[in-house]
Parts: sequence; structure tokens; C-alpha cells
Amino acid sequence: MQLFIFAALAMVVGLVIGYAIRKATYEKQLAAAQQTAAGIIATAKSEAETAKKEAILEAKEESHRYRENVEDELKQRRSEVQRQEDRLLQRETSLDHKDSALERRESAVGKREHKLDQETEKLHQKQQAAAALVDQRQAELEKVAQMSHEDAKSLLLAEMKEQLKTEREVMIRDSEQEAEVTADRNAKKLIVEAIQRSAADVVSETTVSVVNLPNDDMKGRIIGREGRNIRTLETLTGIDLIIDDTPEAVVLSGFDPVRREIAKIALEKLIQDGRIHPARIEEAVDKARKEMDSQLRETGEQALFDLGIHSMHPDLIKTVGRMKYRTSYGQNVLNHSIEVAKLAGIMAGELGEDVALAKRAGLLHDIGKAVDHEVDGSHVELGVELTRKYKENKVVINTIASHHGDVPATSVIAVLVQAADAISGARPGARSESLEQYIQRLKKLEGIANNYDGVDHSFAIQAGRELRVIVKPKKISDMEATTLAHDIKQQIEKQLEYPGHIKVTVIREVRAVDYAK
Repeated sequence: MQLFIFAALAMVVGLVIGYAIRKATYEKQLAAAQQTAAGIIATAKSEAETAKKEAILEAKEESHRYRENVEDELKQRRSEVQRQEDRLLQRETSLDHKDSALERRESAVGKREHKLDQETEKLHQKQQAAAALVDQRQAELEKVAQMSHEDAKSLLLAEMKEQLKTEREVMIRDSEQEAEVTADRNAKKLIVEAIQRSAADVVSETTVSVVNLPNDDMKGRIIGREGRNIRTLETLTGIDLIIDDTPEAVVLSGFDPVRREIAKIALEKLIQDGRIHPARIEEAVDKARKEMDSQLRETGEQALFDLGIHSMHPDLIKTVGRMKYRTSYGQNVLNHSIEVAKLAGIMAGELGEDVALAKRAGLLHDIGKAVDHEVDGSHVELGVELTRKYKENKVVINTIASHHGDVPATSVIAVLVQAADAISGARPGARSESLEQYIQRLKKLEGIANNYDGVDHSFAIQAGRELRVIVKPKKISDMEATTLAHDIKQQIEKQLEYPGHIKVTVIREVRAVDYAK
């Protein structure tokens, strides 16, 4: 019995102890669950706060982008309004010039009418005096000579006719002399005023450009391993790169300003990018050519806008821009053409001619020089052909054809452009013979190579001391390339006179290109 009671007590004690252990375990699990829930809640709050901040930042960035877009649109509209205002001001100025010209013409006509009235009055007085003299002579003759009335009348009329003829001849001679003196004086005054009103600075064209470098270490990167980078750039552009001891600078040398500018743009982009290797150089030169094309169009449009010329074919506008990179005896052709246009416009306004047409003819009179290095023929013939192609005014075409006296001028504007051309080219310091001769020699050097079949293009570099010829690999083999270099060398020796030696380099390159997709 005692054993049974002991067992029962032990069971009760075990139950109590198990319950206590179970309760403690449950409380620990509950506390852990509460901690986990609190951690989840804190994490959720943190993530919600982060998401809120990110949403606010994105909203601010979107607002900033929208604000920038609105500001850009406002700037564009303001610039457009400014351009419209400039055009209106130009039109007002043109109308003012026309009004002044009309007033001067009216004043001149009034003076002429007054002079004619005075001469008519004098002639009337002379006629009255002549009539009185005839009556007097008739009476005297009838008394002394006993002549008939008809005979006396005939005699007196013959004498008066002779006298009046002499007086008329004297008056005509005096009037002609006065007109010549007045015309010469007015012409000189007109030309001087035109020159003064269109005065422009003259900048001598050079054959080098300087590209600034961030540091001297860039020179080694431009040269590249074994000179591959510099050779690639010179081959693609036809421009000679001079890398010497000049700190932080590279000199680009070439007679063609378009090529030199393309090389400068490409090199500046490569320096800015930092990645300089043959493939990257080809890409940069291609982009530079496209950028140059856009610059040519913008230059032509700016020239037309400055002169107040409208409605010109887009291709012709681009050709006008090409004149910026063409020189004639050291004088920039575009600046010369703009100067001629201004001079012709001023003189046309003074003479009552069409100012806009005169400016147009003056601007386009040397347009053939922009393409004369690409197509055979004189710049006059090329200019006439080009303006006929784009259906320019007949006066403009005749001005181009006649400005060097090849054909007769058929309008006053053509004569004015001839005078303006002579004025612009004859100013002291405007032109230089030596630079033009040098450029012509380099062009002849390239022309000799380009005349051979299979030649893609050629570049005269090193101040004309080297000629690099790029051939078509499918037409010219390696053995033929050697023969071609020899033939070009002999042709240069026969046709050109030059100091020192000229190195002829024929380049034949075969490429295989594929794209991994």
C-alpha cells in the first residue's frame, strides 16, 4: 500500500514537473516568435522607407528632366523668334536703302526738269532775239540792196541756221565734257563709298593646324605601336602629322583645308575619348567627314543669311560652304565672294538696280572654285554648269560666265560684279602668289597618280616630298603595285619641276570583315 501511494505521488510530481517544463518551453517559443515578428516588422518598415525615398528621388529626377526639356524648348523658341526679328530688321534696312535711292532719283529728276526749263527759256529768248534780228536785217536789206522779201528771207535764214548750228555744237560739246567729268567723279565716289562700307579684315590662309594635347604622354599613344596609329590616320586623311618636341601639341600639315579640318576633328575626338587604335581611328575619321558635311551646309546657310539671300538649292548652299576651304592666291574664296557680293549690292543700290540679285551674283561668281579640284575644267565653266543645273537666274549665269571677260556681259549687274571682283582682289595684302603656286604643284602631283587606272585616291604629304597612292586591291596586284610606283615616279620626273626628292608609296590593302552575331 505504501508502495502504491509512493508511486502515485511520484506520478503527480512527474506531471507537475512535465507541465512546468512544457510551460517554460512554450514561453521560450512564444518569445522567439515575438522577436521574429518584430524583426520582420522592422525590416518591412525599413524597406518601405527605402522605397519611399527611391520613389521621391525618381519623381525629382523626372521633374528635373521635364524642366530641362521645357527649358530647351523655350530656348529653341526664343532663338527662332530672334532669327525672325533679325530677318525683319534686314528687310527694314533693305527698304530704307530703297527709299533713300528713290529719294535721290526723284531729286535728280527734279534737278534735270529745272535745268530743262531754264534751257527752254533761254532758247525761247534766243528765238525772240533772232526774230527781231531777222526783221531788222530784212528792212536794211530791202533799203540797201533792193532785194525781194523772199530773197532776203532765204539769206537771213541761211545765216541764222549756220549761227544756230555753231552754237548747238558748242553746247553739245560742253555738255558732253561736263557729263564725262561728272560721271567719272560720281563713279569714283560710288566705288570709294562701297569699299568703305564693306571693309573687311584679310586673313592669310595657312597649310598647318595645331591640335593641343592634355599631356606629352598622348604623343606616344597617337604614334601607336610601331607607328600603326599615325600611319592609319595619315593614310585615311591624307594629312601629315608632325610630332616634335613642341610641348603638348601636334601639328597637322596639308594643302587641302577640308582634309586638314577632318583630320583635326578626328584627332580631337580620339584624344577626348582616349581609345586610340586603327579601328577606332577609322570610325573617328568617318564621323569627322559626316560632321564636316554638316559644317559645310551650316557655313553656306550662314553666308546666305548674312547677305539676305533666300531660296537657293540645298546642294548649291553646301557648295557655297565648301568655298570656305578653298583659297585663291592665299585669299579665302568664301570671304572674297561675300566681299564681292556686298560691294556689288552697294553699287547696285546706288544705281537703282536689283540689290538682292547683285548680291546673289557676287556670291556665286566664283562658285566653280569649290569643285574645280574634283572635275576637269576652269572655274568659270564649272560655275556656269553648276548654276544652270540648279536653275539660277540668267543674270547670275551670265555674271559667272563674263566676270573674267570670256563672254560679253549682258547686264549692269554683271559689270558691277566684275568691278567688285577687281576691287576685292586688288587690295594690298589680299592675295599672295607663292601659296597658290605651292598648292597647284601639290594638286598636279596628286593628279598624276589619280590618272592611272586602278588608283582609288592619292595624297601629297610631307610638303610635297611624299606621294601616297591608295590602289584598288582587286584591280592592282602586288607585282603591279611595284610597277605602278615606278611609272608614277617617271611621270613626275617628266612633268614637274621640284626641289629634292619625292617619295612615291603605293599602298595595297586587302581586308576580310565579318560580324559575330
